[in-house]
Amino acid sequence: MLSDTLAVVAPGTELRDALERILRGRTGALIVLGHNSVVEQMSTGGFPLDIEFSATRVRELAKMDGAIVLDRDATRIMRAATQLLPDSQIETRESGTRHRTAERVAKQTDFPVISVSQSMRTIALYVGGLRHVLEGSNAVLSRANQALQTLERYNARLREVTSTLSALEIEDLVTVRDVANVVQRLEMVSRISTEIEQYLLELGTDGRLMALQLEELVGGLGNNRELILRDYLHSTREGLSVTEALQRISALSSTDLLDQSAGARAMGFAAQGDAMEAHVSPLGYRLLSRIPRLPGAIIDRLVDQFGSLQELLGAGYEDLIGVDGVGEARARSVREGLSRIAESSILERYV
Repeated sequence: MLSDTLAVVAPGTELRDALERILRGRTGALIVLGHNSVVEQMSTGGFPLDIEFSATRVRELAKMDGAIVLDRDATRIMRAATQLLPDSQIETRESGTRHRTAERVAKQTDFPVISVSQSMRTIALYVGGLRHVLEGSNAVLSRANQALQTLERYNARLREVTSTLSALEIEDLVTVRDVANVVQRLEMVSRISTEIEQYLLELGTDGRLMALQLEELVGGLGNNRELILRDYLHSTREGLSVTEALQRISALSSTDLLDQSAGARAMGFAAQGDAMEAHVSPLGYRLLSRIPRLPGAIIDRLVDQFGSLQELLGAGYEDLIGVDGVGEARARSVREGLSRIAESSILERYV
């Protein structure tokens, strides 16, 4: 819900324009993004409007005492100059009257509330029990650029370990440590990407170029995490589903994520002593997904039929054609595709 609200107040939106006008005018404001019977019951005084939203109208209405109530999409102004009387028993961590009211209204109505502080010249969003202070684009851009540089380094390292994993899979030399290393890097890249996406929401139109950079960096990752887990979860002691393993990996703290053994345990592997060096073999989902125009249903049938990547690599045309849905053309595509992947992976590892 915070993400949705950030998009509504991002630079380039008319509501953000209104908030900036209020700040420049050195006045405060209390704006509720939602209108229903609960809001009506806690509203007293002021006057109903139900008129089209515009930045200039909100700026002028903010000059008066009292709150402004908009509809949820910030397209209409429903009330103005109204006093809000939320339940005083609702806990609040704020001290100022406007901020205390904003937090209580957000908790009681489940609508986002915006508080513009005249004295501190800040814009605070209250969404449920969360408080988020909006910053200027320059400050957000600075942090986003730092995160993007970090992502570039992690993404480069991810490409290296993924390429190494492919070569080890071809040679059937994969260990638990190798799998944990790649999953660890994928999770790190995912977390940094999510952080940058949050910045992009705050930046609105100011973040267009950064959005293109982010897409270029992580657009090709696709569902690699899921494919790796599908390849190796059969070798674990716990027999987790892909969804369960993803949840456990996502729940790892930043400190635990740096520990490959913690990542291995999250996937269900034993990680004590020499267990990290234990040999594991992939089923072949990830490498098969790299073959162009090979449907997911056919990949599932190939894995079910052969049971491991090594069996797939050793399968001939006749063996492949025997799989339901795999004709001569597709069998040739699979055979040649796996051969190209094997050749390129080995060359990248040893050249």
